[in-house]
Amino acid sequence: MRVMGVMRCGVSKADLFASLVVFLVALPLCVGVAIASGVPAELGLVTGIVGGLVVGALPGSSFQVSGPAAGLTVLVYEAVRAYGIEALGVLVFAAGVVQLGLGVLRLGRWFRAVSAAVVQGMLAGIGLVLVAGQVYALGDAAAPADGLGKLAGLVSLPGLVDPVALSVGGATIAVLVLWPRWRRGARLVPAPLVAVGLAAAVSGVFDLAVRRVEVRGLVGAVRVPEWGDFGRLTEVGVIGTVVAFALIASAESLFSAAAVDRLHRGPRTDYDRELIAQGAGNAVCGVLGALPMTAVIVRSAANLQAGARTKASRVLHGGWLLLFTALLPGVLGLVPVAALAGLLVHAGCKLVPVRQVRVLWAGHRGEAVVLGVTAVAIVVGNLFEGVLVGLALAVAKTAWDISHVHVETEDLGDAGIVVRMLGHATFLRLPKLLDALEALPHDREVRLELGGLRHVDHACAAALEGWATARGGAAHSPAAEVVTRS
Repeated sequence: MRVMGVMRCGVSKADLFASLVVFLVALPLCVGVAIASGVPAELGLVTGIVGGLVVGALPGSSFQVSGPAAGLTVLVYEAVRAYGIEALGVLVFAAGVVQLGLGVLRLGRWFRAVSAAVVQGMLAGIGLVLVAGQVYALGDAAAPADGLGKLAGLVSLPGLVDPVALSVGGATIAVLVLWPRWRRGARLVPAPLVAVGLAAAVSGVFDLAVRRVEVRGLVGAVRVPEWGDFGRLTEVGVIGTVVAFALIASAESLFSAAAVDRLHRGPRTDYDRELIAQGAGNAVCGVLGALPMTAVIVRSAANLQAGARTKASRVLHGGWLLLFTALLPGVLGLVPVAALAGLLVHAGCKLVPVRQVRVLWAGHRGEAVVLGVTAVAIVVGNLFEGVLVGLALAVAKTAWDISHVHVETEDLGDAGIVVRMLGHATFLRLPKLLDALEALPHDREVRLELGGLRHVDHACAAALEGWATARGGAAHSPAAEVVTRS
């Protein structure tokens, strides 16, 4: 009878169980991402609530779960440091509006055209910066602001860390690694909750002198943007940050959707609708002054593995987060910051695609270079600049790859020399073409056949015309006859 009652309400027992599993996975991650982003822990929970109740109810992907993600931690931290937490709501709201526009214009599918090497490089760069920053928090030490400073400061870090906090953080990572090996236990209680819960319990029982999460309550943490705050949108730096939020959140959500679609046989994701749903969620988060959201593959996979059948599971997980935030916010004050840092170090390491780099290097070294340069650019500069560098390099590599041209030379004796060109003649290969032509003897008749070229750009056409004219004064002179055969 109880099962029938649940079914009549439109929620199956499987969806109810899945929602509880996702809630237990999302709770520590929401808090950890917020702390790492430099904002109150409650704002991470608010984003998780909106991701469940708002985005979860909208059409798009049926099983994908949204909330604050480690992938945006670095960018949010930089934005808060540059413009203040007061501007966060405006940034997130404007990014949501941009996402809504992209979805309405049906541009969601174009995110699938982004090079996989750029995406993996973006995740690798985020993972490296996240790990480098959270290693400091593992020992309750202050981290430098920029990525290079974090890496350089690792040399002197051993003398700065608190050994007690470091032990708590290290034990948290150990539990995260070992707990999933007990498959039955991992199915019942997610590793993140076990790791953080044990750290909080041990720290409380033994009264360890470690830094804990500061609890302000929703009223103290949520800040609705004022009209004057929207004036910041006229600043060039703010506009760039909004675009970065929108594009990177959209890319991460849609790439996650593609991965989730491979995990089930249900309806496929409508990318444009999913983009609209993500935009609506971020607009609501902006109004509440919360963190930006993306779809999160870890929570989405947990949702499917727990047996979710409909979108009701992801909506319910938002309800559980809301109940926890309203009724038990004080529990957060028991959680050591070092434990959350361990959680994010573990997540950051998983973002670095070590296995994919090996595969790329073995078969597609150019793609591996794009991945590496993108990651390094993010560490040295920032997330937005790194992604732009990666995209530019990927486009340049593609242009180079497709502009292959082959030059064949045949000596016919008294009849002269025949030069055949095959492939794509673009400005990228112009030096090779001119070197081959200028190496031909000047006292022989040359017949240039261009019928094997699939494409000739303006630069190459002008250069070939100039070469022919220089040989005999005209493009079709006896000394340099240009013949095109199809």
